[in-house]
Amino acid sequence: LKEGDAHAVYNYFCRMKLTNPNFFYLFDLDDDGRLRNVFWADARSRAAYGYFCDTVAIDTTCLANKYEIPLISFVGVNQHGQSVLLGCGFLGHESVEYFVWILRAWLKCMLGCPPQVIITDQCKPLQTAVCEVFPNAHHCYCMWYIMQRVPEKLGGLKGYEAIKRQLNKAVYDSLKIAEFETSWADMIKQHGLG
Repeated sequence: LKEGDAHAVYNYFCRMKLTNPNFFYLFDLDDDGRLRNVFWADARSRAAYGYFCDTVAIDTTCLANKYEIPLISFVGVNQHGQSVLLGCGFLGHESVEYFVWILRAWLKCMLGCPPQVIITDQCKPLQTAVCEVFPNAHHCYCMWYIMQRVPEKLGGLKGYEAIKRQLNKAVYDSLKIAEFETSWADMIKQHGLG
């Protein structure tokens, strides 16, 4: 954060806490008192987690944004399939230590009740932190991130378009594990990808 930003954030959060006692925030300071990480969640996010706490996606796509402020968000899904914000934070660095801090801050905010499933991208430090902070949760990779890498990994193969169609069918049209496994095996066999 730039000079004065930490103080401005602190003042804003203090005002939010005065207007709503269920507003939650934590600051992580280094040994010299400089701000490293920040986490916050408003009352609505905290209440929503009580209803939509089974699966949480941790979104790090804003770690590099135009404002140069690394934002991390915790997102759930409501009964209508809509995204629900469950908390946010500024992350000082993409390291295991910093991810562990922000995950623990979020868990504290949610009264120590961990989700059953955590969905993340394939960021190694985040994966390590998730395993440390949520050892009993099922950790899954976000399908969107995986499918975004298909052209990079398979684009040079002969018959790529046909492979991509079959892969999409297996991934998006399979309702049961057995259906996916059969479609996957057919694609591998048909295109000689074994």
